[in-house]
Amino acid sequence: MNLLLLEEADFLGPGRVLLQGRRLQHLHAVQRVALGDRLRVGRLGGLMGEGQITALDAENAELLVQLDQPAPEKLPITLLLALPRPKMLKRVLQTVSAMGVPRLILLNSYRVEKSFWQTPFLQPEAIREQLLLGLEQARDTVLPEVSIEKRFKPFVEDRLPALAAGSLGLTGHPGDFPPCPRALTQAVTLAIGPEGGWIPYEVELLRQAGLQPVQLGARILRVENAVAALLARLF
Repeated sequence: MNLLLLEEADFLGPGRVLLQGRRLQHLHAVQRVALGDRLRVGRLGGLMGEGQITALDAENAELLVQLDQPAPEKLPITLLLALPRPKMLKRVLQTVSAMGVPRLILLNSYRVEKSFWQTPFLQPEAIREQLLLGLEQARDTVLPEVSIEKRFKPFVEDRLPALAAGSLGLTGHPGDFPPCPRALTQAVTLAIGPEGGWIPYEVELLRQAGLQPVQLGARILRVENAVAALLARLF
């Protein structure tokens, strides 16, 4: 981890933190810390700074922390993502969190298998776990907001136009469409489809809601690669 994320329950008092569990194991096994070492730390939902280890054993680590730096700014984007297969979902959640997406909507699609919606990886705690890993990687403290929409048509027709209002609406989709724009500063609402892409009916509904289709070229990318490529190109 590139940032040790601290939660409210970790604080013994102002500036004093007690760590156990996964993060402590990481400090021992990966970072191989010693008494007196200094680490980059951040309070979940708050500031970042530095912590110094003042007590350390196999069961606990105590740190004195000073938090005085803001988290990096989020991208000005709302990302709509057709629910990927469960193993890919875990990687995509980490990528979205690490790249600074503030809002993610997991959406149904014709090509999303019904069994995907039964995965335990969609449980709130499982989603949160992957988002935290992304924050630790990127040195961020603010969790993205994640919501789930299992009904494509009602969401796109009834709610998406208002959600996308005031932003540049785009749908990532291979085909004879304009290339994806580059280096934007304005707000964007972006929809990325499942493996195999959106079906034409879905592309048209998204277009009617204000999201115009764009493409990245002739190559067909996996969802996890398309997410990273589109975010990098847009911003």
